[in-house]
Amino acid sequence: MAMAISSFLRCILYIYSFFAFLCLYAQEVRETTEIHHLHHTHIVQLSSLMPSTTCSASTKALCIPSTCSIIDTILMYQARPKELLCKLRSRPTTKVNRSPLLTGHCQLLLLGGAHLSLSLFRLGQSPSLCIFTFHVKSSLEFQPIVGLLCLVVCFGPKRKASLTVIHKYGPCFQSIEDQVQVLSHTEILLQDQSRVNSIHSKLSNYSNGNKLRESKASTLRVKSSLILGTGIYIVTVGLGTPRRDLKLAFDTGSDLTWTQCKPCTGQCYKQVDPIFDSSKSTSYTNITCPTPLCSQLSSATGMSQQCSTSKKCIYLTEYGDGSFTTGYFSKERLTITSDVMENFIFGCGLDNEGLFNGFAGLLSLGRAQVSLVKQTAQKYGQFFSYCLPSTTSSTGHLTFGKGNGVSNTIKFTPMLKPSQGPSFYGLNLIGISVGGRKLSIPTSVFSTVGSIIDSGTVITRLPPTAYNALRTTFRKLMRNYPMTSPISLLDTCYDLSKSKSVSIPHISFLFGGDVSVDLDKVGIFYMLSPTQACLAFAGNSDPSNIAIFGNVQQKGLEVLYDVARGRIGFRPGGCS
Repeated sequence: MAMAISSFLRCILYIYSFFAFLCLYAQEVRETTEIHHLHHTHIVQLSSLMPSTTCSASTKALCIPSTCSIIDTILMYQARPKELLCKLRSRPTTKVNRSPLLTGHCQLLLLGGAHLSLSLFRLGQSPSLCIFTFHVKSSLEFQPIVGLLCLVVCFGPKRKASLTVIHKYGPCFQSIEDQVQVLSHTEILLQDQSRVNSIHSKLSNYSNGNKLRESKASTLRVKSSLILGTGIYIVTVGLGTPRRDLKLAFDTGSDLTWTQCKPCTGQCYKQVDPIFDSSKSTSYTNITCPTPLCSQLSSATGMSQQCSTSKKCIYLTEYGDGSFTTGYFSKERLTITSDVMENFIFGCGLDNEGLFNGFAGLLSLGRAQVSLVKQTAQKYGQFFSYCLPSTTSSTGHLTFGKGNGVSNTIKFTPMLKPSQGPSFYGLNLIGISVGGRKLSIPTSVFSTVGSIIDSGTVITRLPPTAYNALRTTFRKLMRNYPMTSPISLLDTCYDLSKSKSVSIPHISFLFGGDVSVDLDKVGIFYMLSPTQACLAFAGNSDPSNIAIFGNVQQKGLEVLYDVARGRIGFRPGGCS
């Protein structure tokens, strides 16, 4: 009897131990999952995702000018072991020769002191005083020293030509309310879908056996069916002599730059800037017809050359929504910051009708011979980059040329193109990860249809299989937040009215060339209001349609187009 009881107790003890083990294992798995989730989420204050009512420039500012300078400083005190604190005593006074220093960084040399390996971090800034802290990579211990002379050699970023990018519907676009109609979110999404439809329609004309392939070539034929969309991002360039500043929407999916011109023989829409008057420019000329130069229009507009009765070359660009611009194909002096391009080819629009509104025209960054990228190839080497504004109230930049060079930390993926298709920049998208885990999507889902990057498309479009996998995983990781009604093409929306902050799962895009791009926190949600946000992705209705990497997902990333070398680079955090 005692043996039976003992056996029974041992059995109970084994069972208890087994279940205790299971509980501990489950707890460990749960904790591991929570830690993994914590490490692969953005903890974001909702207010940081919303724009303000005033324009806030987000471009980097250095308190030391971009020229190399000698600055006298006095070592004030030792903040803590192995850390020295210097204050600048005067503004830069003496120019010195440039040294091979990293762009945007500074270097400290101690005169009469030990040779140390130092890194520099700026703490603060005022009009006449910059405070730096120098973290000393040395085992030496320092005592407070007064009057030690420091030599600081510093230069800021040198950009060949950098334009400020503003959002059309934000306070940085100095507009008049009756001139610029602010669209609702539903209207923006509907126009975005119209643009996507036009891109898919255009590309489908070349789908018979024409696959995206790696290429350095840049001349493509574009048929005039693209919808301009909302024309969200605006830059200011100078045109003519004397220079007249014009606000143009820039677009990587278009090839012909154009602006409205007086005398508006047809119709001109309302724009913020005065309409360009070519008769008051001493550098303006018309392109004659018929000529080889006039015939280049066919690669940009899909239209054969047309001649006026006075033998002037006529351009016509029609968009899929019925909007159009037509006028004279012309040459003029173009100014980007302080860089001047003589005989820049553009369209001087005398009749411009449709959904255009506010901006003066279009700055085209496509790949045809008449695009800005090709026309400035000798000056900028077919290299440009941009940072899109993170909100409608902030600013970004559009930069031409490599400046001080390209950082080795930037990973480039091959640039693809449709073999005979329109002038878009192709990407080799091969996968997506959510919350730090790669989704189980066959690479053939992407490779079969191909992918492009487009500055004019708002919401990223994915093949249905890929989108469904993304949506399912995202919803699972966001299960602590209540969902709300969908809007237009966005079907995963959340009510965040009871949250001051939100934990957003990381989303990464995987490209060819072993390139993984982590989307910024502002590139995941489309904010409808301070309390309502939607996953900023949508699935294509047709599985055979190409995927499009839209501009919401490009926010917070510096995107670099090295057209000459056939590659596209991404730098997360490059816009902060």
